[in-house]
Amino acid sequence: MMNGPWEQTFCKRMSDFAFLRPAMPDEVPVSIKVGVTSGCFHREHSPQAYALIDQQLAALEPGEDAFAFEEHESGPEVLAYVSLAGGILGFAASVIALVTAIVQSRAAGIQKGDHPRDPLRLKIRRTRRNGEFEEEVVLELDWHDSVAQDQVEAALTVAAMKGT
Repeated sequence: MMNGPWEQTFCKRMSDFAFLRPAMPDEVPVSIKVGVTSGCFHREHSPQAYALIDQQLAALEPGEDAFAFEEHESGPEVLAYVSLAGGILGFAASVIALVTAIVQSRAAGIQKGDHPRDPLRLKIRRTRRNGEFEEEVVLELDWHDSVAQDQVEAALTVAAMKGT
């Protein structure tokens, strides 16, 4: 069951996302959080990173909005669907590209002067039908670690498979 206000807020955010963009029969909503282990990762402290993230969001083709982008003090969150079609589990390419760009933007932002340098944690989160909250750290990276799109996709896919 939900433990406290944070989990209730998360559940409401996921519910609002599902209401605004209803799932297809083979889709499950998830949250992909790119958060810091401590400190902040938001516009005020990471303006260079967010300039790059904003460029990535602006470059999306019309119709590639099958997700929601949320800003939080601890780091951005992407609400999206994981699809299980034909026995193959996967995320939309635009979601994987955005999450990878967020991680890469943080490193680039630090190189351009952003000052928080705490490690990043890539997490996948979801709520169950019974109201239980699940969260799994799928990658932990120092700011200078490089990460490729296929690495992000593999980590998220493995974690999502555990929850289906």
